[in-house]
Amino acid sequence: MTYWDERMGQIMDKSMTDLDTLLLGRKTYDIFADYWPKHRDQAGATPLNRATKYVASRTRRRLEWEHSQLLEGDAATTVAELKQQPGSTIHVIGSSNLLQTLLKADLVDELDLWVFPVILGSGKRLFQDGAIPSAWKLKDSDVSTTGVIIQRYERAGAIKYGSPPRS
Repeated sequence: MTYWDERMGQIMDKSMTDLDTLLLGRKTYDIFADYWPKHRDQAGATPLNRATKYVASRTRRRLEWEHSQLLEGDAATTVAELKQQPGSTIHVIGSSNLLQTLLKADLVDELDLWVFPVILGSGKRLFQDGAIPSAWKLKDSDVSTTGVIIQRYERAGAIKYGSPPRS
């Protein structure tokens, strides 16, 4: 958390104001469920604890964190059904494996990318094989005092192919 600053906290607080539906992979769920119910006095705890949490897992059978439900069946099919229901925006935090499933099924409408100025070595690719090619439009961006670049993208329709301009 050495890169965290006040501006990042403000952006995170703003994104959490309308959080009432959260979609998590099992690993992120386990990390959050172990921390947030025990730290209710910390910033961000209230929206996370009160949100309805849908969890994609092939191994968990029980969820202890309040307002948590296991997704039944295929995650992409179930999330597509959730998106058809009236209500709020479905937020995904972390959950990189689940994100790959959602990208492959073309179920992501908006991306928030936080790029930290640190290289940790090899890791997971953000867009793995099988992600549906799609165009995105920058909706908003900000830079923290510690150099973290915060970008919000929204879907921009089909990809427009073309050639580079000739000089």
